[in-house]
Order: sequence, then structure tokens, then C-alpha cells
Amino acid sequence: MPPAHKQLVAPGCLGPELASSQAVKSSQLPLSSVLSLGTNTQCGHRAPPPRYEGRVRRQPLPPGPTAAAPDPLREVRGSCLCKMAAAALWPCRAVLARRGGVLRALCGSVRGLAAGTQTHFGFQTVTEEERREKINQVFESVAKKYDVMNDSMTLGIHRVWKDILVHKMNPSPGTLLLDVAGGTGDIAFRFINYVRSARERQLQRKLRSHQNLSWQEISESYQEEQCKPLGDSQVVVCDINKEMLKVGKQKAQYLGYSEGLSWVLGNAEELPFNDDKFDVYTIAFGIRNVTRIDLALQEAYRVLKPGGRFLCLEFSHVSNPVISRLYDLYSFQVIPVLGEVIAGDWKSYQYLVESIRRFPPQEELKAMIEEAGFFKVDYQNLNLGIVAIHSGFKL
Repeated sequence: MPPAHKQLVAPGCLGPELASSQAVKSSQLPLSSVLSLGTNTQCGHRAPPPRYEGRVRRQPLPPGPTAAAPDPLREVRGSCLCKMAAAALWPCRAVLARRGGVLRALCGSVRGLAAGTQTHFGFQTVTEEERREKINQVFESVAKKYDVMNDSMTLGIHRVWKDILVHKMNPSPGTLLLDVAGGTGDIAFRFINYVRSARERQLQRKLRSHQNLSWQEISESYQEEQCKPLGDSQVVVCDINKEMLKVGKQKAQYLGYSEGLSWVLGNAEELPFNDDKFDVYTIAFGIRNVTRIDLALQEAYRVLKPGGRFLCLEFSHVSNPVISRLYDLYSFQVIPVLGEVIAGDWKSYQYLVESIRRFPPQEELKAMIEEAGFFKVDYQNLNLGIVAIHSGFKL
């Protein structure tokens, strides 16, 4: 039968307390021998250092040139502790992983800022410079079919909307108008027609009030009217796209508009005009394509005279949920198809539909106009909010 102290080796590897208990029961060792089991080197367990008040004094390691023998118990406990630490740190790893994703997103944003301020092109995220380039390409592509597509998409209703805008403006002879993003001249031509009609009404009232005028005086009045049919009124069409201006000029020549009409290549965000120059500023279906709407509004305020009026005609947001659903169905399923069939350009009209959904709603745009400095800002919904006319004054 093996000695008692050798029987304690295996139990001792499970822990000094169990080893001591088995030793006492099997061999009835004296108390001093039982206490000495805590330093049993065969189990590889070292007794805890004695505790002192205040601090724990470390026992010096025994000197010796050779390395200590492998400690099986320490390896087992180390393995257990590693597993416990890994289990405890698993939630932390999940948190760090999530935070790592956030940090990667932030780094991506920083890289985006380094490349250029982020904005949108329809539903795509692009830099401001990329957006300007893409929009320029859109209008170069659709310029020749622009008016035909407007008639097709709106069933001709866009003409009524533009008529309402000009009647809301109510220009008088002598009015100086700046029409921004007015490439094909729809607002400019309506303005000229309206001023001519107003000028003729003025002349008729003048003649009725002077019944005693001679034939010669009446003839001179009509000659003066023919020389200055607009009464010093002028309209300046400003557009950033050369192709749109080219189409507008050709249209004006074909329709016979020349007096009081000029064309300028310019950016709505940085207008090439002096301060306090115009009586009225209009932008019809154009501000949605401006990259920095806030800058465009500030420029509109700058070039208007005190008392001048700002008018914006733009697609907006339908409040009725049923009409909104039908409108979305028509916009996304029909308009791009029309663009492909008529203009041979699906993507441009897909952008058109998406840009309308990304455009600020009526109240938000109203707040932006007020922030630019305009007073008495309001808006009028047309066709249940499919289109809205915003108005403001520089006081």
C-alpha cells in the first residue's frame, strides 16, 4: 500500500482544502503536517503569503539557476480564467464592434467632407460639385424636348400654373423682371404679353379721358405705343445651362419676341447682377434644381430693389393621402416611361420624380424664404399641393 502522503497528490491537485481534508481522514496526520500540505510542491500549489496589517508583503523567490518546473494546476486555472474573461468580455466586444461601425461611418463622413460637402441628386448621395455636374447633364439632355415633355407630363396644366404666376405678379409697364432658371422663356413671354396688354389698356383709358383730342394727337399716341409697347419694361432671363438658353432664344425668334428681352448665362447661387436692380424675381420649376437653395434665396434678396417681390413656382407636397398615393403611382410608373419614349431619356425624368420628393414641403420652404430676409411670405397651393406658388417682399 502506498504511503499516505503520496495518496494526497491527486486530490491535492483539485485544491488544497480537499487535499488536506482527505489527508486528515486517511492518515490522522498531526495538525502541523496538515498545515504543511498547503506548500505541497508535488501538486504545484503554493500557499498564500501571510497577511500583515496595511500592506501585503511578498515572499522572495528562492534563488536558483534553473527555471521552475511546470505548474499543472496553474495552467488549468489559467485556462479557466481565460475562458471566464472571454465570456465576460463578449458583450464588450459587441459594443466595440458596434462602435467600430459608427467610427467607420464617421471616418467615411470625414472622407466625404474632404472630397466635398454631401448632398443629394434625387435619391443618390453625391457631393455638391457632382450634383451640379449631373444636373447640368440632365438639362443638356432634355433641352430640345423640354417643352414637349412638360405638356406630356402635366397634360398641358403647366401652362395654367404659369399664367397664374404672372397674374399673381401683376406687372405694370416699366417693371424690370429677372426670371431665373427660365431657359426656354415661358415666364418671360407671358410677362411681355401681360405688360403689352396693360400698356394697351392704359392707352385706351387715356384716349377715353381725352375725347377732345384731334386725329393728329390720337395718331401720335398710337405711334408712341408702337415705339415703346412695353413702356420701359424689361425681362432678363438667367439660366446656368447653355442649351436651355439656346432653345429659349430660338423660340423667342420664332415667336417674334425681341423688344425688352435679354438672355444671360448665370448661376442662381451667384447672380451676375448689381444689388437692388430688379422689381420682381421669378423662378419657375428651377429652385428644386439649385444645389444651395439658401444661397439662391440670399441672391434673390440682394438683387431685388426695396419693395421688390420674390415669386417661386415649384412642385410641392400633396396633403391628401389618397391623392398623394395616386400621384406617386403616376410619377414613378408613368413619367420615366414618357421620358424614354418622347425624349429618349429615362434617367433624367427618374431624377425629376425623385427630386420632387426630396424638395422641402411648403412650410419648410416658407421658413427658408423668411430666413433669407423676406417679409409677408405666404404660399398658394395649386391642384391640391402638387404645385405651390411662394411669395415674399423685400422691405
